[in-house]
Amino acid sequence: MTHDSERPAGSAPGTEQGGGTSPNVPVSLLDTAPYRVGSVALVVRDLDGLARFYRDTLGLATISRKSDTLRLGVGATVLLELRHDPAAQPWSPQQAGLFHTAFLLPSRGHLGAWLAYAAERKIQLSGAADHLVSEAVYLIDPEGNGIEVYVDRPSSEWPRAEDGGLVMRNDRLDHAGLLRAAPAPWRGMPASGRVGHVHLQVGALDAAERFYADLLGFDIMCRYPGATFLGAGGYHHQLATNIWNSRGAPVRPAGMAGLAEVELLIDRGTLAKVRGRCLEGGLAMTDDDGASVLHDPWGTRIRLVPSSV
Repeated sequence: MTHDSERPAGSAPGTEQGGGTSPNVPVSLLDTAPYRVGSVALVVRDLDGLARFYRDTLGLATISRKSDTLRLGVGATVLLELRHDPAAQPWSPQQAGLFHTAFLLPSRGHLGAWLAYAAERKIQLSGAADHLVSEAVYLIDPEGNGIEVYVDRPSSEWPRAEDGGLVMRNDRLDHAGLLRAAPAPWRGMPASGRVGHVHLQVGALDAAERFYADLLGFDIMCRYPGATFLGAGGYHHQLATNIWNSRGAPVRPAGMAGLAEVELLIDRGTLAKVRGRCLEGGLAMTDDDGASVLHDPWGTRIRLVPSSV
C-alpha cells in the first residue's frame, strides 16, 4: 500500500461545508474509541511558508501564534502545530518519522469538493487510492511532510478477512464519482474535519508492534506487506507503521525537521492500563502539563492526553 486512508466511521454524506454538522451524520466509531488522534506537531524551517500552505491548501485556520509556535485547526480545535527551527536539518525519507498526517473529512461530498478545488488551484497530488475502507488522495507539503485527505466508507461495508481482520487494498479511486458527489464548492476545512490517523515510518515492524500494540494497547486491524495498521474501538486505524522507505532506520537524530510529536486522546481507563504496563516493563513515562509522554523506539514523542470519552 503506497499510502493509506479514511469519513468518520459509519458516517453518511453530510452537507456541512466549513460550518455546522449535518444532523443526519451518525456518530463515528472515532467518537467512542479509547484512542483518537488529537493533533500532530511538526518542526519546520519556514514557519510562514508552511502555515500559508496548510491554510491555502487544506483550509486550516490559524488558532494561535506564540513565539515560534503556530497552531492551526478548525474553530478552537488544534489539528496541526508548527514549531519553527530555521536551523533544523531537512528530514530524509529513509529516516523514521512521519509518512503522512491524514485529515479525515465528514463525507464523500467534501472530498469531491476538495478535489475540484485542488484541480482549480493546480495543487499537485502524489497519489490516490480506494482502500475499500476509505477513499483517499495524497500530497506532500513544501518541506516533504506527507499528507492524506480522505473519507471513510460506512464501517458496515468494511470487508473482512477470514481471520476477522480488515481487508485493505490500493484500488483505483473513483475520481469522477467523488466530483459528482460534491454538493457545493470547497470553503475550507469543515467544522467536523479532524486528523483521523497518523502513518509513521519505522525501522522494524515487530518493534513497532511491541510498542503500539503490546504497550499502548492498539489492535492489529490489518497486516500489509511492509506495513501494519493499528486501530482502537473498531476503527480501521488511528495509527499505521511501515518500513517501505525506512527499514532498519535507527533513532532519529536531534535537530531534524519533520515530525515532533503525535498527540493521542486516550480514555482514562486505557491510560491506567498503559501506565501499569510501563511500570511493569520499566519504561519511562513522564508527566507534562497533565499529559503522559513516552517515546517509541525511534524517538517519536507520543503525548497521551486524558479524554472523557
